[in-house]
Amino acid sequence: MASPRDVAASRPCQRWRRGRGGGGPGVGSRRAARHGAARWWRGGCARCAERCGPLPGAGSARGLRAPPATDYQGSFQDTIRTLNTLQTNASDLEQVKRERGDPQAQLEAMQGFLERTGMKGSVCAFAECILRNYGLKTGFYSSPHLVQVRERIRINGQPISKEQFSKYFWLVYSRLEETKDPAHDNMPAYFRFLTIMAFHAFLQEKVDLALVEVGIGGAYDCTNIIRAPVVCGVSSLGIDHTSILGDTMEKIAWQKGGIFKPGVPAFTVAQPERSLEVLRDRAQERECPLYLCPELDDFEVGHRPLELGLAGAHQRSNAALALQLARTWLQCRSCHGLGELEEVLPGAELAGRLVPLAPAFRPTDAMIQGLRDTEWLGRTQVLPHGPVTWYLDGAHTTSSIQACVRWFHQAALNQDKSHNGSEVRVLLFNATGDRDMAALLKLLLPCRFDYAVFCPNFTEVPVASNADQQNFNVTLESSLTRCLENQQTWTRLLEEKEGQDPWLPAPLQPAPARGPLLLVPPAPRPLSSPALVFPCLAQALRWVAQGRDPWLAAPTAVGAHPHPAASRGAVLLREAAAIHVLVTGSLHLVGGVLRLLDPALSQ
Repeated sequence: MASPRDVAASRPCQRWRRGRGGGGPGVGSRRAARHGAARWWRGGCARCAERCGPLPGAGSARGLRAPPATDYQGSFQDTIRTLNTLQTNASDLEQVKRERGDPQAQLEAMQGFLERTGMKGSVCAFAECILRNYGLKTGFYSSPHLVQVRERIRINGQPISKEQFSKYFWLVYSRLEETKDPAHDNMPAYFRFLTIMAFHAFLQEKVDLALVEVGIGGAYDCTNIIRAPVVCGVSSLGIDHTSILGDTMEKIAWQKGGIFKPGVPAFTVAQPERSLEVLRDRAQERECPLYLCPELDDFEVGHRPLELGLAGAHQRSNAALALQLARTWLQCRSCHGLGELEEVLPGAELAGRLVPLAPAFRPTDAMIQGLRDTEWLGRTQVLPHGPVTWYLDGAHTTSSIQACVRWFHQAALNQDKSHNGSEVRVLLFNATGDRDMAALLKLLLPCRFDYAVFCPNFTEVPVASNADQQNFNVTLESSLTRCLENQQTWTRLLEEKEGQDPWLPAPLQPAPARGPLLLVPPAPRPLSSPALVFPCLAQALRWVAQGRDPWLAAPTAVGAHPHPAASRGAVLLREAAAIHVLVTGSLHLVGGVLRLLDPALSQ
């Protein structure tokens, strides 16, 4: 969590000049070279405002000066298509992985890009809503986006407008384009660019504070360019991105602890003992005061239970962390009426603990309302659409899938299935990256799904129809291969669970290219597995809903899935009194589903 002054600290002091993309740091300024990196704010930099004088236009805007509105040409989709050129395509990404150099050098490259121009999302969402209730203007940077890329950059809880996104994109893009080394194509990659753009947008919009969610890891993540945040937080750790962060919780904890800064208070929640030891050691190395958050129950002692806008028992630790982060930021800014701290007995804060326990406090009315009003799309979200109820959660690690299963049981499976078969439960699953698919799918077995549906994260085939959903890091072919593997894994897990030994389906092959792409077994054999593969989300959702969701068209006979289980399932789905669909495994999958189920999000 940082103030705009701290975000600006990463930019060197330079005189500004006009260019193709508007004002920007003048690369030829002798005074800029003389002063080097320094903080700036309002009329100039903190170190040399008197000698350098105010930045042009600094009284009304901080950062790059916007060109006239007529300079922003083309549609919002043109902007997104240009942004997508900064993605790494799948083949190049594999080469980058093989040739990956020093991660510290990658972070230093981020500093260079800035000179030319850590928390979980749910925690950030809670903290942002709390602080907004204090009348503060908030900035919030998170990833990934679900439906539109502008969701990543929020002002006062709302994604910036298409006009704002285009304006800030072209300002930053043009400035980086005109100052890059002609001998090297050294434009920042997709996530780095958006990070720079977010910092710039926050400065231009004059936010009071910025909440920045770390992308991957922490130590070498490009968001870690902020030198002096006000407070840092580390939420519950899980095994994820193992090829980048390491394959143990201890290695991942080391990466997460990389966001700690000297003298900057940091908070974390209950962690496995070895992981907490690593976080403690990292904090000591960096002279960072680290504290353990009390349980949310401790904030409720003697008071009414706190109501959370996000469902699920696992959100309670996120809310407790958010309370500590918000209160610390307000305290550092000398705000009053923060709630009375509960007394901690001498020595109790270290009794049997690796990290001192932060005192609980009585949440203020603004904090209570902030926790209650928090919304975060795609996380423990329920969409009732007539007889079809969609349960959306972007869980993609073993710990988050476990939490998702507990939430789904509470939300949809708290009663036994009807004996008349009037309720049908469907799993819609996909996962990406180097995750252990079998481990994730095994955790979902207790939900007793009637059908499991696997499909890529693409909303339509062909995928180029939606620029916001384009992902050059994966191909349709590789995604379908992963889905077929997941189908086989699910079948095997069911057989092991039920103690049966039916035939294992042979690998599925794409059908001949006649009409829509379909996946069929190589021979018409009876099936014992309720698992189906679809080439895109639109076809999968239409099959699940069978025309009973008002937002989805009914499946047509032309291009119908030829799988025998699909035709039998279609009858059950049409006649069921209730259809419960859990969508999980990937935030990108959830985003594609939201785009189809709630078209207003795409506007």
